[in-house]
Amino acid sequence: MMQNVHLAPETDEDDLYSGYNDYNPTYDTEELENDTAFQQAVRTSHGRRPPITAKIPSTAVARPVATGYGSKTSLASSTGRPVTGAVQDGVTRPMTAVRAAGFTKAALRGSAFDPLGQSRGPAPPLEAKNEDSPEEKIRQLEKKVNELVEESCVANSCGDLKLALEKAKDAGRKERVLVRQREQITSPENINLDLTYSVLFNLASQYSANEMYAEALNTYQVIVKNKMFSNAGRLKVNMGNIYLKQRNYSKAIKFYRMALDQIPSVHKEMRIKIMQNIGVTFIKTGQYSDAINSFEHIMSMAPSLKAGFNLILSYFAVGDREKMKKAFQRLIAVPLEIDEDDKYISPSDDPHTNLVIEAIKNDHLRQMERERKATAEKYIMTAAKLIAPVIEASFAVGYDWCVEVVKASQYVELANDLEINKAITYLRQKDFNQAVETLKMFEKKDSRVKSAAATNLSFLYFLENEFAQASSYADLAVNSDRYNPSALTNKGNTVFANGDYEKAAEFYKEALRNDSSCTEALYNIGLAYKKLNRLDEALDCFLKLHAILRNSAQVLYQIASVYELMDDPSQAMEWLMQLISVAPTDSRALSKLGGLHDSEGDKSQALQYYYESYRYFPSNIEVIEWLGAYYIDTQFCEKAIQYFERASLIQPTQVKWQLMVASCFRRSGNYQKALDTYKDIHRKFPENVECLRFLVRLCTDIGLKEVQEYATKLKRLEKMKEIREQRTKSGRDGSGGSRSRREGSAGSDSGGSKGERLSAQLRALPGAGEPYESCSSKELDASYVDPLGPQIERPKTAAKKRVDEDDFADEELGDDLLPE
Repeated sequence: MMQNVHLAPETDEDDLYSGYNDYNPTYDTEELENDTAFQQAVRTSHGRRPPITAKIPSTAVARPVATGYGSKTSLASSTGRPVTGAVQDGVTRPMTAVRAAGFTKAALRGSAFDPLGQSRGPAPPLEAKNEDSPEEKIRQLEKKVNELVEESCVANSCGDLKLALEKAKDAGRKERVLVRQREQITSPENINLDLTYSVLFNLASQYSANEMYAEALNTYQVIVKNKMFSNAGRLKVNMGNIYLKQRNYSKAIKFYRMALDQIPSVHKEMRIKIMQNIGVTFIKTGQYSDAINSFEHIMSMAPSLKAGFNLILSYFAVGDREKMKKAFQRLIAVPLEIDEDDKYISPSDDPHTNLVIEAIKNDHLRQMERERKATAEKYIMTAAKLIAPVIEASFAVGYDWCVEVVKASQYVELANDLEINKAITYLRQKDFNQAVETLKMFEKKDSRVKSAAATNLSFLYFLENEFAQASSYADLAVNSDRYNPSALTNKGNTVFANGDYEKAAEFYKEALRNDSSCTEALYNIGLAYKKLNRLDEALDCFLKLHAILRNSAQVLYQIASVYELMDDPSQAMEWLMQLISVAPTDSRALSKLGGLHDSEGDKSQALQYYYESYRYFPSNIEVIEWLGAYYIDTQFCEKAIQYFERASLIQPTQVKWQLMVASCFRRSGNYQKALDTYKDIHRKFPENVECLRFLVRLCTDIGLKEVQEYATKLKRLEKMKEIREQRTKSGRDGSGGSRSRREGSAGSDSGGSKGERLSAQLRALPGAGEPYESCSSKELDASYVDPLGPQIERPKTAAKKRVDEDDFADEELGDDLLPE
């Protein structure tokens, strides 16, 4: 080895740069091909030994070896790591512990500065999904099932139950296909049970919503019986609800109890709701003692308004007075858990505080609080009205007890409402004096209560036709609360009754401005315009009201009446047909429709409607008169007899109906029956001239001996009639235009009577040229007193409404308005 070592001569000590061009020939890689020893080593097993590979990837790659002449060759180490400073792909491996990022020798050799490696071009594209793979198909199908379930729920919330059911069925079909495909690829443990549960549950819910209860129960059974679904036992509550809808109360209770057993005690709210359902089911089955146990348990664990009210109902059903009182006190004590109204009143002039209060004054939370309070007041008022008549000896004492309990609670304002309901109870018992006295106690209360009481008093006096008192209390109600639409409506009613329709319409308009939903005021405006002959405006009001109250028989009748006044019978008949579809047994509407058909010349349709009207109300004289005249006109006198006999029973003091019966017997050829009828009429009305004339003619024709007697009576009556007429003429001092009057006869007509429509038929009964006919050419009197005839139009009163307030009067449908 020493032969290759060259020592520097001593003479060269002063040459500082000598020896730098010398290098060891061992490192001369250019002569390796001619190096015999190196080639022999490569061919040996040591040369064929694979290089050592590091287990952890590192920077151990080929290492360049620098020669003395600056040439560098990349040589790999035994671990495959390049030597520091080796050139690889044109870039020298940096000294990572020393070199700053982005600076290399390659940059010095002319390469551009590119620390982010943007010169290498864009990244290669992502690997495209294989849509034909089974996994991708399963993923897409699962997504489609979830979308169908969501669409089904959305359709149900929008009210489209049929579409919701179709979507739920489609989701069920696709979910079964998904399960089969997943079983073919993966093990059964990988099936998505949550998706299967949601699909089946949604399908059962949609079946129940569409009232397909058998299918819903089958679907719920599939879920409940599958042990792989956790908490599926809760769905037995839904099954119990279905059985409750089917009125299968025993099974409903069974499933409620099964669900109650499977719900742990930590879910207190859920258990309370199930207990509530069990109690309601017991009430429906009449098992009040079991219902009481359920509601008592609820009230002891978590008191609620519904449970308290149902408990009162149960005690009322068993008749336990003391328990009713205790239950009512417990109902009053149920906390509402809402904020006081003072919270929404600004305590200062701070603009920020006022802005916050204005924002929360009518937000959703405030609306929910109002609804909760209104519900509580409804339960308390209903319970008080239910138990007040039975908890004490009289309902007045019971109401007083309820009022005292309410005054001592958080519902102090309900005490006045209970007092007003006490007055309404007096009204239902026809004790008007006590009702008035009760309402008069509110005259010194605050303005709201005073206005309500005065409104009811005005309503009562209006019903009793004491319009002065009604007007006085209506003024008091309006002065106490100018924005009370009921008070303004009652004030308009009193003005309407006095005939000042223009002023009444102004009050009704003001009531509508204060409350656009006051249908009584809108109806009465239509009546006022109708009285003023402003038919277009009246029709507009009634049509607006019809848009609000679609099936109101009164509104339909008024629209038909206005069209009749406007000489449009076709429209009137169309609206009357709608009225009959709403009230098919209304005799007055049927007779009105028959009259319109008669005026149009359609006798057959008129007969049909008149006969239907007679069938529902056989005491309407107008209908009886028309039917009798129709059958006489069509030569069916035998059929006409029954109608005139009915009329004679309704109005026994009117001789004309009995004369018509006798005339029908005579025209049908039954002279003996006619003679007997005339004799009976003569016994009842001995001074009736027409009856005596018929008797004289019949006896003369038949040859009876009584003819002379009847003739003598007839002459005497005619002479007495002439004397009376002469006295009447002399008493008028020559004022002329005497009007003949025949008391109790069937031959005079005062004119303008209700029978003018049938004057043509009645004038021909019997004809002047026929035998056994009176010589008088005057028509038979068709006037009569109709106790059921049209009455004057009266506006609708507006009593102050309370909980389930009933109507106080029931009348036939007509131009009158019914008080609320």
